Amino acid sequence: MNFIEELRWRGMIHDLTPGTEEQLLKEMTSAYIGYDPTSDSLHIGNLASIMMLVHLQLAGHKPFALVGGATGMIGDPSGKSEERNLLDEKVLRYNQDCIQKQLEKFLDFNCGENSAEMVNNYDWMKSFSFLSFLREVGKHITVNYMMAKDSVKKRMDSGSGLSFTEFTYQLVQGFDYCWLYEHKQVKLQMGGSDQWGNIMTGTELVRRKLGGEAHALTCPLITKADGGKFGKTESGNVWLDPKKTSPYKFYQFWLNASDSDASEYIKKFTLLSKEEIESLQKQHDEAPHLRVLQKALAEEITIRVHSTEDLQAAIEASEILFGKGTAEMLMKLSEETLLAVFEGVPQSEIAKDEIAKSMNIVEFLADHTRIFSSKGEARRMLKEGGVQVNKAKVDESCMVDFQTLLNEKYILVQKGKKNYYLVKAV
Repeated sequence: MNFIEELRWRGMIHDLTPGTEEQLLKEMTSAYIGYDPTSDSLHIGNLASIMMLVHLQLAGHKPFALVGGATGMIGDPSGKSEERNLLDEKVLRYNQDCIQKQLEKFLDFNCGENSAEMVNNYDWMKSFSFLSFLREVGKHITVNYMMAKDSVKKRMDSGSGLSFTEFTYQLVQGFDYCWLYEHKQVKLQMGGSDQWGNIMTGTELVRRKLGGEAHALTCPLITKADGGKFGKTESGNVWLDPKKTSPYKFYQFWLNASDSDASEYIKKFTLLSKEEIESLQKQHDEAPHLRVLQKALAEEITIRVHSTEDLQAAIEASEILFGKGTAEMLMKLSEETLLAVFEGVPQSEIAKDEIAKSMNIVEFLADHTRIFSSKGEARRMLKEGGVQVNKAKVDESCMVDFQTLLNEKYILVQKGKKNYYLVKAV
């Protein structure tokens, strides 16, 4: 597999330095991408760079994932309008461990010569004195060179200014490349297109300090067709950690992608071949309403990030919302998934003491939940078979008690075909 050709047809190359492709064709090449450790989870904004490492390893090369324990204590000005909060070592180490566990779902860390490796730049920066840094790094790069970077210019022009700490970020990242080039024989750094300036500082430092030839490759920043920021929802980032973004919500994010976005995402975020994707695209074009592309995309990524079981649970949860689910499916939902599925539906509360007494369904619907305005309306709809409790049709003989509760605290009422109500016992 030709790594550059693979990235090229997938639309994953923005810039690369001359000689990069020749280097990769010449020998097994070690390459790295840096990850921000200021959270204990990566999010889908990191997926493009993760997939670059995946394709690199599949092409027979060696991937390095660098967690910026040292740079995370500084803050990268690239793409930022203001300085971010700095974290202590204990938090950064914990975040590093969490990130490695997520990367292990994508990369093979135990496959011999081209096994993936994770490194932390804090390990080689922690004992570096300020004077040593000035002597070994600072003297090789001019202030004029640093000031010419777009990330620095934008911050200076914005009026918010740039601290000396942030200004030196490109030198620290550049030294990472130097260290990895010298100690791990890394000859390629990759990242998003917003990192081009920082990466080029690294190649320049390798050339000036070590007399070596280092390469750079960036992928385009992922955007949505409507101009919205990729990976952002009303509730914030879409995380890879199921505690931050449930597998159901994760699955739904991809399932709800527009046709044009799905066409791009399926190339960039899955390992489906060109022929497979072209076939899916053809099927989609013939029957767009079936959302073949979106379903394939959502399934591939949900399995990779979570599991086949999580995917199945997400599919079943989706079917429940759209009327195809069964009572058995509903009973299996976790509280988190239940609340995610029925987010936005009208909710009401009932005291657990009332549930403990056991009450008739008519009384429950009319007097305690206000789903029906009167007992007469409730009885009429019950007789017509228009009421479901926990996805099972009920009649006037139904009694509501503790056995009715989902996750020991919820009752789902369906009025007609589309009107849902979630009742919480408190």
